Formats: sequence, structure tokens, C-alpha cells
Amino acid sequence: MELSAIVQDIHRLNHQLERFERRYGVMSYTFYESYSAGEEPADDDWVLDFEKWAGLYEVWRDRQQAYEDAVQHIREKQPSLSKVIQVVAA
Repeated sequence: MELSAIVQDIHRLNHQLERFERRYGVMSYTFYESYSAGEEPADDDWVLDFEKWAGLYEVWRDRQQAYEDAVQHIREKQPSLSKVIQVVAA
């Protein structure tokens, strides 16, 4: 996956995560920490939201790592930010 596509994906995921954060009043990393520790939703109506939220957060984390890996790979050949931007824009 190209860096620009990863960045677009991260922005799309941020938007989706933000909807859950606004609805439930906590940041995604706070939610995910409790959810992955096995904490159950207080309301049965939240179950599907929590499953989707957790899945989105996991994909977001994977994309963040892919971004870091891609930037590191580019910087091995092009160490300046300007060069990274030029490579991505090309």
C-alpha cells in the first residue's frame, strides 16, 4: 500500500473513530484498553457498537504501523522530509 493511500485510510478511520468517541465520551485508546481487557458493555445496545469500534481501532493501529514502516523505508533512501513528500507526491 502506498503512503498516500495509508494516510487517506488513517484519516477515514479517524473520522469513524471520532464518531464513537463523541457518542460515548471517551477516546478510542481508553475504550480499547478496557474492551481488550474483557470489560463488558454496560448496556446491551452498545455491544455491536463496541465490536465495530474495537475493529476500527485495530485497523487504525495497523495503518499507523504501516505508515511508520513506510516512512522509515523511504527515509532510509531519502532522509529529509522534503524528499519524503516528493517521493509520495510523485
